Amino acid sequence: MASGKDIRRRIKSINSTGKITRAMEMVSAVKMRRAVSSVLMVRDYAISARNVLANLARAFAQYEFGLLEKREVRNILAVVIASNRGLCGSFNTQLLRKVKEEIENPRKLKINRIGNRRFESSVPDKDLKIDFVTIGIKADNYIKRMGKEIVASFPDLSHLSKIEEVRPLSKVVMNDYLEKKYDKVVVFYTDYISTISQKPKIRQILPISKIDLEKQIAEMDEHVKDGVADVAAGEYKVEPGPEEVLENIFPRLIEMQLYHALLESNASKESARMIAMRNATDAAEEMAESFTLAYNQLRQMKITQEIAEISAGRAALEN
Repeated sequence: MASGKDIRRRIKSINSTGKITRAMEMVSAVKMRRAVSSVLMVRDYAISARNVLANLARAFAQYEFGLLEKREVRNILAVVIASNRGLCGSFNTQLLRKVKEEIENPRKLKINRIGNRRFESSVPDKDLKIDFVTIGIKADNYIKRMGKEIVASFPDLSHLSKIEEVRPLSKVVMNDYLEKKYDKVVVFYTDYISTISQKPKIRQILPISKIDLEKQIAEMDEHVKDGVADVAAGEYKVEPGPEEVLENIFPRLIEMQLYHALLESNASKESARMIAMRNATDAAEEMAESFTLAYNQLRQMKITQEIAEISAGRAALEN
């Protein structure tokens, strides 16, 4: 049995840890409110941007060039958005598990959605090449352990605040796609649902897919789904021509998609960290109470033993 001194030392250590986790919980709560506020403010704009993308993808489905070009999927670029640090519960674990599942069973990854059509690649799984762009040190380390190639890494984007910070990432994604290095671009991120609920997602970014965009809009706001169908029935007239317009508007809208995915992941990360630190603080308090009880029982046992020894000694003297 541990001595009273050892138990006191453990109680002191646990209380110190509890103070640290409580401070981290308070910091994460402030960051979470800021991150959630950012993602909620941008959701309306993101929905509108996806509406425009979905409508353009439908209206100009016959123009198979640039970001709308139809290709058989042989090379895939995957953007993985994780965090730089741990202590955020299962945030990174769930996302990276999702990445592993999709890589080991790439049937969905081999389906390319162009406009409102689906095309499944006939390329065998073993010949399918998947490269990665990582955001966050945790994603970088995990992909390296898997032995996959990382073409670019953006650890600083896990704390982004402005859409301008996303442009280097969007340029890498779009330039590699336009240069036909990759036939499909997807993003792995964590969707913020509530403070206690976050869900890892995979989304096709390129080529632009009306089907995938409408699905994203419906998930963000199920009331928008019917509106998308109504708007999509209209016709677009553009000047000076479809190619010139699409070449200018698509990059901005793709940039918005990546920015929104980063904001969703950031809000999810801070929420997960706040909950993890709250759970750690509660666990520390329970452990401290348990050791305090054990310490008091040990003291009571020693006092009882001393009283018994004194009584026994006195009885011996009287006899």
